[in-house]
Amino acid sequence: MFKLIFNTYKTSFSGLSRETWLLSIVMMFNRCGSMAVPFMGLYVTQSLHRSEMDAGLIITLFGIGSILGSATGGKLTDMIGFRPVQILSSIVGGLLFILFSTITHFYSLCILTVVISFFSEAFRPANFTAVAHYAAEGTITRSYSLNRLAVNIGWSVGISLAGIIASINYKLLFIVEGGVSIIVGLLILSFLPQVKDFIKKAKENASNMVIKKPWEDIFYVKFILLTTIFITCAFLMFRVVPVFFKEQWHIDEFQIGIIIGLNGAVIALFEMIMINKIEAKRSPMFFIIVGAVLFSISYIILSAPVSFHIVAAVLTIVVFTCGEMLTLPFINTIVISRSNEHNRGLYAAGYTLSWSCAQVFGPYFGFLIAKNFGYNWLWLGLAGMLLLCTWGFNTLNKKQAKTVLQKSEVQLEME
Repeated sequence: MFKLIFNTYKTSFSGLSRETWLLSIVMMFNRCGSMAVPFMGLYVTQSLHRSEMDAGLIITLFGIGSILGSATGGKLTDMIGFRPVQILSSIVGGLLFILFSTITHFYSLCILTVVISFFSEAFRPANFTAVAHYAAEGTITRSYSLNRLAVNIGWSVGISLAGIIASINYKLLFIVEGGVSIIVGLLILSFLPQVKDFIKKAKENASNMVIKKPWEDIFYVKFILLTTIFITCAFLMFRVVPVFFKEQWHIDEFQIGIIIGLNGAVIALFEMIMINKIEAKRSPMFFIIVGAVLFSISYIILSAPVSFHIVAAVLTIVVFTCGEMLTLPFINTIVISRSNEHNRGLYAAGYTLSWSCAQVFGPYFGFLIAKNFGYNWLWLGLAGMLLLCTWGFNTLNKKQAKTVLQKSEVQLEME
């Protein structure tokens, strides 16, 4: 039995390129270092002794900077290449995080927050593009799953270390994150192969061919709008739900940490195997639709009048995680399939913008609805929105299939 399990894991991870593994290791380090942002609000209130409103302002400004960074990072990726964008954003962002730890003037911190998040988020579309570039043929979805696995491992380790470091000194969080970010930039500089004559080829291609922009791709625009709503709803599982567990179901912090941590553990153990087994079975949109339904069910569980709160909390996270494993890798696949090597950065930026918008608007409106109407209305509203997204994805998929069929018929008539 153990041999069967070992062979299953071996098959799931086989065939991936050396560069894919390197990028995943880099992302693991990157996410290990992403420890300061979750504690930024606490740093403002506990260390700088500012109000909760000031803490909220800092978090909002971080989100605004991330939106600007996503868009700019995607454009720069197509202009100068994903390698220099990753190197520059990591090293400059790292230096700025270290600078952040030395400043106490609040309005200076506000400006610096926007700049830091700009460089931090510029890294994402470049990394997204790099994974697609280096993925061996037929391994795109698994390459992104490996990247997600690295992110989850890094995040789990990083957030655990962050709690220890914050208990010693909040400022040390920013110094450690800055140092790790600089190391990530140097690792990419040292080990990630250069793409020869990228800028020259990009200029030649720009002058010799019409490169489609993401906003000209109607299917992609509709898909990203649906994805933005979808991710905003999903994002609240890690922002509002832990507060609900504490306030309404009276689960203590240690248990909440274990329950939420199941998300990363399940992904680490099973996602690569699952993707390896199912990715060739059906279309990516099919798995996104099934995953969206599971997300909706997870919020419905939260609204159910249950007595065994810990069991319900565990079930919620497990169902949500199953949905996440089905949706996010295949969303990556669709984004990549719509782009090519000349516009992949902009397409990646559109996707990362979905996450940035979710970070800015999701928690604010989530807590606002919970405060004014109650948690049950929030959970049912989120479940309804996710089911609407499911309907939207399904409709979009049918229209796309019909368009492809019509084009095939026209081509056959011409032949």
